[in-house]
Parts: sequence; C-alpha cells; structure tokens
Amino acid sequence: MQAYYDYIKSLHLIFVITWFAGLFYIPRLFVYQIEASQKPSPDKEILGKQLKLMAKRLWFIITWPSAILTTIFAASLLILRPGILNDSWMHVKLGFVLLLFIYHLKSHLIYNQLQRDIIRWSSNQMRIWNEGSTIILFAVIFLVIVRDAVNWIYGVLSIFLLGVLLMLGIKLYKRIRDKNPDA
Repeated sequence: MQAYYDYIKSLHLIFVITWFAGLFYIPRLFVYQIEASQKPSPDKEILGKQLKLMAKRLWFIITWPSAILTTIFAASLLILRPGILNDSWMHVKLGFVLLLFIYHLKSHLIYNQLQRDIIRWSSNQMRIWNEGSTIILFAVIFLVIVRDAVNWIYGVLSIFLLGVLLMLGIKLYKRIRDKNPDA
C-alpha cells in the first residue's frame, strides 16, 4: 500500500480542491437566493427555482461527494503514515479540519432552509459566512507547508488578520453597493 501513497495523496488533494470549490460557491448561491426572494413576481419564482436547482446540483454532485472522498483518502494517508499524528502541527490542522466539517454541516442546514424558502440570513450576513471556508483554507495550507511550531503560530495569527481584512472588505463593498446598486 505504501507504493500507492503518492497516488492517494494526489487524490486527497484533488478532492480537497473540489470540496473547497463547492464550499466557496454555495454561499454565493445562498446570497443570490436570498436576494431573489426579495424580487417581485415572476422574477422571484423563476430565479428562486433556478437557484435552488443550481444549489442542489452543486451540493450533492460536487460538494458532499468531495467531502466524503477527501475524508476517505485522508484516513488512508493516516493509516499509511500513523507517525504523523505525533506532530503538533497535525493536531492543529485536524482542529481546523473539524472546524471545516462544522462549517460544512452548518452550510448544509442553511441549504435545507433555503430549499424550503426559510430565510434567516441577510445577503450581507451570507457574504460574511462565505469567508469562513477561505480562512480555514489559509490556516490549513500554512500549517501543512510551514509545520514549524513557531512559524505556524504566526501563520494562524495571520489567518485572523486575514479575517479582519476580509470583513473590512465586505463592509467597504456593502457601502459601494449601497451607493450604486448595480456594482
């Protein structure tokens, strides 16, 4: 099985990428669904139906299968190299992976609500939610590449700084959008 390690690692990375692609795009579809729900008829119904279909296909054809395959290949890698679980950076990485699963499951709850036309988030709140997966991705990449105990701490702190900058960017974009709705 060790001979297949690089192939399994490649498949793991491919499905991590497709999983994140789904997690990056699904909140954007949520934003569009929320905004479509505020449009007058018949736009509201036409857009709502199309966006629900797009979200369903993205969620169940790309995002969920990618999450499952990522997990299977990650478990395989850990079975092949169990010693890596002794590294402190791996503990932190697995903590962020847990956060990613929580983010994924919460997104699934939001998906289910929007499919039933239950809207509990504003489009601006959903734009902020959209940045959650980005922050987790940055944290995991820094941890995997840097691995040094001191440097990954700086990397994680940088992630929080990135989060602050993203929030400021969202607020700036909202101001621009409020002044010019076509932006």
